[in-house]
Amino acid sequence: MIASLMMYIRPELDSAHARYWALIRDALAARGIDAPIALDQDGDEFAVWNAPDLVLSQTCGMPYRTWLHDKVTLIGTPDFGVPGCPAGYYKSAIIVRSDDHRKALADFKDARFTYNQTFSQSGYAAPHALTKPLGFWFADRSQSYGHLNSARTVVEGKADIAALDAVSWRLIQQYEPFADKLRILEWTPPTPGLPYIAALDADQKAVFSSISTAIAALTDADRNTLGIKGLVAIPKDAYLEVANPPVGDK
Repeated sequence: MIASLMMYIRPELDSAHARYWALIRDALAARGIDAPIALDQDGDEFAVWNAPDLVLSQTCGMPYRTWLHDKVTLIGTPDFGVPGCPAGYYKSAIIVRSDDHRKALADFKDARFTYNQTFSQSGYAAPHALTKPLGFWFADRSQSYGHLNSARTVVEGKADIAALDAVSWRLIQQYEPFADKLRILEWTPPTPGLPYIAALDADQKAVFSSISTAIAALTDADRNTLGIKGLVAIPKDAYLEVANPPVGDK
């Protein structure tokens, strides 16, 4: 068995994540579902998501609709209370350096864009959809392998612009001193947030109920640290209808 909540890991959140998982595990046990004692936060993401004994994990909307939707059970989507978004939805902050005086996205047409992964909804697909109506996509691109890395890359002048998941950006603002060297150029439109998934044979209703019970049992401190407001059921079709940028197979 394996469980992993790897998408928003930071050292500052480790203890809260462990307590959150303990609550989920106890709620699963009360419904007759076995679960591992501890989260595996270091496993390869695609190995975890495709594991036949996956109890619970969180993926990104683009991998879900591109590769996973017919191989896993969509459990539900945590609501992080992102302003300007429906419950369970999120958006991307298009960030640039605070001292960069360009004012519009089109002004960055020839700038260097950095992104976490080509299969990231927030870091790649969302900005691609935003620039497409403007008639361009960044020709000068670099890969950072993480939202935090993207933010640092822009601050350090190794890139000029990036798109950061709103929840990741919230955490960067909270924990990273360099955040004040960045500013938001604009926001992408909301899309369904990062869903919880389990193995294909999982009992969706039981797992959804277990997570909802766990969220309700979180202390105020842990709920605020994790930023989780609740769990919502976003239809599978809402994920599948989001457009994909060109991307290689995985």
